[in-house]
Amino acid sequence: MASLADLRQRRLRELRLTPDRALQTLEEAAAFLAERGMLTLTQDSALPSLFAACHEEPYKKGAKGFGSWPKTKYPWAFQLAERTDVLALKVHRGKVLLCTPAVCRAVDPLARAALAEAEKAPDERARLVRHLGSAGPTTIDDVKMELGLPPPTLRAVRQKLESLAAVVAREIEVPDSKGGHRHTSELRRWDQAWNKPWRATDDAALAELAILGVRAAVLAHEDEVAKWFSWPIEKALLGELVRAGRLARAGPGWLAAP
Repeated sequence: MASLADLRQRRLRELRLTPDRALQTLEEAAAFLAERGMLTLTQDSALPSLFAACHEEPYKKGAKGFGSWPKTKYPWAFQLAERTDVLALKVHRGKVLLCTPAVCRAVDPLARAALAEAEKAPDERARLVRHLGSAGPTTIDDVKMELGLPPPTLRAVRQKLESLAAVVAREIEVPDSKGGHRHTSELRRWDQAWNKPWRATDDAALAELAILGVRAAVLAHEDEVAKWFSWPIEKALLGELVRAGRLARAGPGWLAAP
């Protein structure tokens, strides 16, 4: 196992955290995602960040939210999510995480369990997932009209379901009344967005997510790893992964890939 100092230097290099390693093109960004396996948009944890790797001034200096995104490279987030081998999931505790197939495979058992639970829920979650099951992927406007859900109610239902990947949203273009187009969201059930079931227990899926996350980050503290995803990862499980040689201790409390 490399020293903490060496791992920190490797993390700076591989996560492109220095300006000399800034992403220059969309294809470089796609290769970065494929290499790391998962990317947050803004930098909010040890996980690799798309926008941090851009090293570009914000769209609006001093702004929060969208205004803090890179001035010209912010569309990369949407363009990467449109690729057939990428899903933009909100399993990073409600925040977008760009995921490659390996990460989607790890999410699959957890998302299917959340979907099954939603189908039996005594509230609007069941109405939404059952509607998507019968109608197929549906735009937000059609969901509002067909289910008669007020926007605040639909927003709350979406947040719950998307944070557990039971429902997956993607941005699409639809015609507008002026002959142009506008952007909206299309909702899909997990089993419509990902059709390769992985029959594994929740613990096995969480273990795989933890391993993929640590590999992506190069180095991370176990306290943070436990809180990366919408599903908490117990420290006991992380300890088991270390004992099994699937993760390694880089120092007291620090985890790395062996």
